[in-house]
Amino acid sequence: MTTTVTEKSISRQASMQACLYAIEKAEELNININVSVVDNKGLEMAFLRMENSFIHSIEIAKSKAYTSASFGFTTDTWTTIFKSMPHLEHGFSNRERLIPFGGGMPIFENGIKIGAIGVSGGTEEEDIICAKYALERVGFKYE
Repeated sequence: MTTTVTEKSISRQASMQACLYAIEKAEELNININVSVVDNKGLEMAFLRMENSFIHSIEIAKSKAYTSASFGFTTDTWTTIFKSMPHLEHGFSNRERLIPFGGGMPIFENGIKIGAIGVSGGTEEEDIICAKYALERVGFKYE
């Protein structure tokens, strides 16, 4: 019988670097974002807010990261799930902190989920671009 579990989780250094890279891409796109990186359990490791970013986007970015970490897939996957199983939307869409549109992505290392990133402030497509860029630059896999 195993009595302990060893888990892998994203480091604080990688979390902060991912936030910085997401902002680097946002500056290139000329948008203002909020970005959150969480550990494998969905607990926040790093957060950055760009000047003039939308205040409501703070919690959206955090919830995107939380949603993605808790389910292990991108937040925009929920759109597909709801289309194929509309009855789920009634229950899940009312869940606190569940964000069913793009900008949240799980972070994997060697096939193990170690965290997630959430970006909010641009269009859905821009948020995804910033999140992907950040993960690629840090050297992580997503999806």
